[in-house]
Amino acid sequence: MEEQLQDEMLTPDDRDFVTALASGLEVILAFDENHPRMTLSEVAARTSMNRAKARRFLLTLHALGYVRKQQRYFELAPRVLQLGYSFLSANNYRSAIQQYLEEITNECGESSSLGVLDGDDVIYVARSAARHRLMAITLSIGTRLPAAYTSMGRVLLAQLPEVELDAYLERLTLQRYTDKTFTTKGELKKCIDRARQQGYAVADQELDSGLRSLAVPAFDANGKLLGAINISTNAARIDLDTLLKEYLPLLQSKARLIRTTISC
Repeated sequence: MEEQLQDEMLTPDDRDFVTALASGLEVILAFDENHPRMTLSEVAARTSMNRAKARRFLLTLHALGYVRKQQRYFELAPRVLQLGYSFLSANNYRSAIQQYLEEITNECGESSSLGVLDGDDVIYVARSAARHRLMAITLSIGTRLPAAYTSMGRVLLAQLPEVELDAYLERLTLQRYTDKTFTTKGELKKCIDRARQQGYAVADQELDSGLRSLAVPAFDANGKLLGAINISTNAARIDLDTLLKEYLPLLQSKARLIRTTISC
């Protein structure tokens, strides 16, 4: 009989925790938009590993086809996409949600996304982009943003049990992105509590000047949390009154459709 797996998350000190696997994934995640190609020394610095350890992981990933080597530089190989594809294919309800996101864009002319909580970040897993650009960075599937400063993040944080939310706030280091960014954990906690009570959250130019967004949680027919869906817009074009009176009902109607048509 198979040993029953525990529900608790392992810590690095647990005897069942595979440090080598964690370190290998850390090397993969060291590559991003700002670090697409790195030398051995740069990878070691990004992962806080010594050069010998980083070298072993890079060469192993190279042998497995997940990393390419060009002279002194390393970069991710296309095979890494299989890791993401495994997640997307195992959660095929996202193709149905994608249709609803596209309907939102068609109806209001704004970008709409589905995000899930991953650690302290929101990661985009589906997106319908409007023609106009909203942020200095390009938002796409796989983009990570700090949950504390996004509408989707706050809606998802509001779904956490109180003990998990308290642990998140305890480890969080606040950062000022704009002059509208909240700078105290008390203010952030009030926003999250408000999102829990109202069923939606607004982030108004706290992460990027001019970016205004609105999000609601998305559940399936069994009440399972699938993520959060949002509408992102430019504050110069869409005021808060329009966001709440016109876009919120649209977003809520799509969330209801998701709940009645998707069962995981």
